[in-house]
Amino acid sequence: MQRKLIATTIAAILFSFGAHAQNAATETARDTDQQKRIEQGLQSGQLSTKEAASLESKEKRIDATEAHDMKDGKLSAGEKAQIQREQNHVSADIYKDKHNAVIGNPNSVSSQRMQADVQRNVNQEARINQGVRSGQLTNKETASLERGQAHVDRAEARAGANGHVGAGEQARIQGKENRQSARIRNKKHNDTVRTTTP
Repeated sequence: MQRKLIATTIAAILFSFGAHAQNAATETARDTDQQKRIEQGLQSGQLSTKEAASLESKEKRIDATEAHDMKDGKLSAGEKAQIQREQNHVSADIYKDKHNAVIGNPNSVSSQRMQADVQRNVNQEARINQGVRSGQLTNKETASLERGQAHVDRAEARAGANGHVGAGEQARIQGKENRQSARIRNKKHNDTVRTTTP
């Protein structure tokens, strides 16, 4: 009887671990997809630099929420639902901005700079998602990295708020992205693995 109780307890722990891991993977995949949509909108001219900056400000709030909610290593159903609501609102805003009367110039220097910065966001969110899915990143590590993504998003939002991204602004953003890239690599290749932290 005691063996059966132990086996049941272990199964429950493993199920809980799987649910937490899946939650983080689902949310980080959505982050990647929304950044791709912003990048595509800039490239097609459906989004202006100013619109993309506004969307990055909203992405910053999502990343900050994820960082807060996963910092204890868990993601509850309520927290997941809140993140999904935030992502749904930003998804609708991306759609609205891509289909309004504002037309961006994808060949302008500012748009090119914003495109390059958003492409880095796509890559780095994808690397985080891959780390979550492979078990290289725990939820606590993911929270820390999403906090870093929020800082990058904020810098992009500020730089493009007036519709123009200067060379100095982009250099500062690239510096933040380089540091974030190194943090992703370090956390994915340290000794911490998800199996030790459900």
